[in-house]
Amino acid sequence: MPEPGIWSDIVVPGIPVLDKILRPIIVYAFLVIGLRLAGKRELAQLNPFDLVVLLTISNTVQNAIIGNDNSVVGGLIGASTLLVVNYLVVRWTFLHPKVERLVEGTPTVLIQDGVVNEAALARELISHDELASAARRQTFLSLDDVDRAVLEPGGSLTFVPRTETTRVRRHDELVTKLDAIHRLVEELRQEVRGPGL
Repeated sequence: MPEPGIWSDIVVPGIPVLDKILRPIIVYAFLVIGLRLAGKRELAQLNPFDLVVLLTISNTVQNAIIGNDNSVVGGLIGASTLLVVNYLVVRWTFLHPKVERLVEGTPTVLIQDGVVNEAALARELISHDELASAARRQTFLSLDDVDRAVLEPGGSLTFVPRTETTRVRRHDELVTKLDAIHRLVEELRQEVRGPGL
């Protein structure tokens, strides 16, 4: 049978319950504001540096959330608080679109009518290479195939293709060349058969 001290370590939080509830709320608010100020790029995880930042942030704020408490109940209280606060914030911002735009931001147009918006790229700290790489991940051969690209408030990139992409142009060129070859073959056949045959 386990010792009584083990059960108290598992069940009894090491810090007051109100403390366990307030800590996650404060960290949650800080991270929402911090990520909003850092920009959508942090959410998009466009390069390894951004991913490292997000991973180290989670490790850095861990102690701020749990304090000097390793109990299971304390962890469940902290996690439950985060889930409830997130649910309430998401619900509240859904009901108040102006607040949602303030918290999440607005979409940023990076390419419009096939023209890259250099100022928007600079503002979001996205290089041409990173944008081209994101386009390739969405099956675009190059940025020349993109009519419109938008960095969404959640950090995802949306690409709208041009009506005539590189693939379509290459296909059309190939069909034109095949038609020309077909005509040449027919002309050669006619010459081999001779006139009047």
